[in-house]
Amino acid sequence: MLLRHTILLVLPMLLSLLPNASAQVYSATEPLAHTFSIVARDPKTGEMAVAVQSHWFSVGTSVSWGEAGVGVVATQSFTNKSFGMRGLALMKSGKTAQQALDELLSTDEGKAVRQVAILDAKGNVAAHTGEKCVDYAGHITGKEFSVQANMMLSEKVWPAMAKAFEQSANLPLAERVMAALNAAQAVGGDIRGKQSAALLVVRGQATNAPWEDRLIDLRVDDNPAPLKELDRLLRLHRAYNHMNAGDLAVEKNDMPGAMREYQTAEKMFPENLEMRYWHAITLANNKQVPAALKLLQPIFKQEPDWRTLTARLPKVGLLTVTEAELKQIMALK
Repeated sequence: MLLRHTILLVLPMLLSLLPNASAQVYSATEPLAHTFSIVARDPKTGEMAVAVQSHWFSVGTSVSWGEAGVGVVATQSFTNKSFGMRGLALMKSGKTAQQALDELLSTDEGKAVRQVAILDAKGNVAAHTGEKCVDYAGHITGKEFSVQANMMLSEKVWPAMAKAFEQSANLPLAERVMAALNAAQAVGGDIRGKQSAALLVVRGQATNAPWEDRLIDLRVDDNPAPLKELDRLLRLHRAYNHMNAGDLAVEKNDMPGAMREYQTAEKMFPENLEMRYWHAITLANNKQVPAALKLLQPIFKQEPDWRTLTARLPKVGLLTVTEAELKQIMALK
């Protein structure tokens, strides 16, 4: 809190050093998102990601922007949030990442305090660190990625991010950018500490189902260990992908496939009652009622509402056991 007050006190002095400074540099709608972030593309899948951590509330609503088939943007330091949507629009019109960045900065009177990174769908990257970003600040652009940071504890942050990203090429893109964020924190990260983080992954090519083009969209808005929580959410996201695949298998009457997917999800988060529950229901539907009973008994004991839900499933065809088997299930103590 003291550091924030100090920033707000010295901000007028900083603005006075900028020619023709205006409210564009900082306003109530342009948060002080001093932070570290990464934009990156997976050359195998074409997927694009932007990930960030900061000691600032809900950093993902300000810094990270992306659109399938277009690109991703990280706009930070004295954040100009318009750079996100405008940067994407420029790339959608056919401009490269560098051309988009050049156009954004050409009309920005506050570019000396901005930090921006842009990546387009072809893997081109461009980055800018204004000369008046708070130390330590800098960026590194590499093959289809850029890492950038400002107000860091040391100058080791963004080199550590680049190294971690380059050395984790065997991982999926989301896990690679998380490796970069964790590497930044391991060498000190934001000088103020930690508060929020975000991870966004979009498809390399847009589809006719835009609601499916945002592959991962996770945010931790306020947490003493945001990266640890974001890691957990990413693993939970992967587990629920298996749950969704299980649901799809059920729709196709592929019960063995559904059971495999539910089991995989359950192994990832064995304490999750819902994952265990649908695994049990799939077992029951697959003529394995005794095995289903073993799973359902502790679930009903821990949370009785699952028993109530079970009674409603036969009506909609989600539980296809006999009357006698349903009575066995409902009689569990």
